Amino acid sequence: MTTPRASVDSRDSRFPAGTFLPAPGRGRLGLMLRAQAGVELRLALRNGEQVLLTLLIPLALLIGLTLLNVVPLPEPRVAMVAPGVLALAVLSTAFTSQAISLGFDRRYGVIRRLAATALPRWLLVAGRLAAVLGVVAVQMVLLSAVAFGLGWRPAAAGVGWALLLILLGCAAFGGLGILLGGTLRAEIVLAVANVVWFALLLGGGIVLPAGQLPGGMAEVARLLPSGALAEGLRTALVTGQFPGLAPILVLLAWAVVSAGVATRTVRLR
Repeated sequence: MTTPRASVDSRDSRFPAGTFLPAPGRGRLGLMLRAQAGVELRLALRNGEQVLLTLLIPLALLIGLTLLNVVPLPEPRVAMVAPGVLALAVLSTAFTSQAISLGFDRRYGVIRRLAATALPRWLLVAGRLAAVLGVVAVQMVLLSAVAFGLGWRPAAAGVGWALLLILLGCAAFGGLGILLGGTLRAEIVLAVANVVWFALLLGGGIVLPAGQLPGGMAEVARLLPSGALAEGLRTALVTGQFPGLAPILVLLAWAVVSAGVATRTVRLR
């Protein structure tokens, strides 16, 4: 009665662990994050509507607001326009584009298919935020090059602070975009994301500095991620000075709260 069992044990012992590959199981988290971020980045750069929103509109505003006296700004105009347009680029990519793409991915069942893999929910959020950083990097290079051609000469001492603010802005707007796109229906996301984009563009401290906004709108704008980012970038890139703790803390607070809530509330459909 024990002979067959003994023969099986002796046969199995000839194959040490790892002989037969690939071994089943979840891949390494770093490789999963890189793969997910790479897919999201390629999809974003291939989407014509997102390219219009993230690159062409900011470029048009940069050139138009610099060359045309549409809004009252001190000279040289490009020195005040460029930081606001950089903030708009982060808003367009990390919030509006991110929310819309996630909303329609949920509608078409893409998120449910990803959920059937070993991809955890937090890594889905992290992958999208990493892709946002890739698109924003492309935006910063192109917009800065055009602004330089228009006569922009940012203060070198403030470039490091500007990069920190941009990273915090990506985290804050990215968390908000994922929160919006991951909880509402695609049609509602499309409407809300565009309305918020226009509202922040006009009254969120982007086109006009917060100090030029009427009444209490200035204080409200400074507490919004758009106003904090734009004001911080203007201070850093125009004067080269430390932008202060206020914009950094505002962006950090929006980033922590939005990312935390998004990680727990993003729905698969």
